[in-house]
Amino acid sequence: MNVLIIENISKEYRQIKAVDNVSLTLKAGERLALLGHNGAGKTSLIKIILGLVAPTSGTIRVLGKKPGAKKARLYSGYLPENVAFHGSLSAREQMHYFASLKSVDKREADKILERVGLAKAMDRRIGTYSKGMRQRVGLAQALLGKPKLILLDEPTSGLDPISRHDFYDIIGELANNGTAVLISSHALTEMETKMDKIAIMAKGKLVANDSLENLRKKANLPIKINILANEKSVKEVAGFLNAKQVNGHRVELFCQKKDKIKTLGKISKMSGKISDIDISAASLEELYRFFSTPIEKQIKPDNREQNNV
Repeated sequence: MNVLIIENISKEYRQIKAVDNVSLTLKAGERLALLGHNGAGKTSLIKIILGLVAPTSGTIRVLGKKPGAKKARLYSGYLPENVAFHGSLSAREQMHYFASLKSVDKREADKILERVGLAKAMDRRIGTYSKGMRQRVGLAQALLGKPKLILLDEPTSGLDPISRHDFYDIIGELANNGTAVLISSHALTEMETKMDKIAIMAKGKLVANDSLENLRKKANLPIKINILANEKSVKEVAGFLNAKQVNGHRVELFCQKKDKIKTLGKISKMSGKISDIDISAASLEELYRFFSTPIEKQIKPDNREQNNV
């Protein structure tokens, strides 16, 4: 089931196209990362999905309804980039207020606060909270009412590493229970293995929308091979492989996927002088840079620094 259907959506502000003919779908249980530089159109698209802004053209359906319709609002959760709550209220009081607005049992609100790690602090005033704790309250209110679609804008901002891990555990639980998740974030590294699809916007246009593996195939960027060599042999290894010496122990080279076996075969000839090797495909950060760059300026694989092995 498609929870979100966007077809040829555009939004203009005084002849400036903030969103330019964007189409995408989000299925139940699917996790989508929405990426793009500041001003790429991500926030405008999210506002359209929420029904806060009307599109100039195109159609959009949230759970089969128009954005802002009662069903769409009732079963959608949203965490804005900058959350703000009444500092004099406790997290429990704030969540009970939100629960009453959504006609949700207050006991559910308490359970959600416990789930986001605020069990011992829910009766403290929010004004005494750290940024990370306020962010957890924001996530908690977005989870109220068992949403079928949840939109999260920079959700891990202010969270420590352990809290970030817990956050993605919660996202995994939501997806497994059928909730469609859209996350807009600049934290590319932490999302790389946790999203089902990647959508990239640039100057209002959707320039990529696929799984990470398919984006790698489309970009055809070289594979990076990191080699840890013995200190006395690092220069010899770099010279033999026509590779770049990064420091006193490490050598780095690139090759196309089709040349990987051949490259590894040549590296194996230096096995007595090598202690470790690491192979990595193009990262999400590299793919983001590739797809968000204008075609005429893209660094093609054949032009990127590679090694003749």
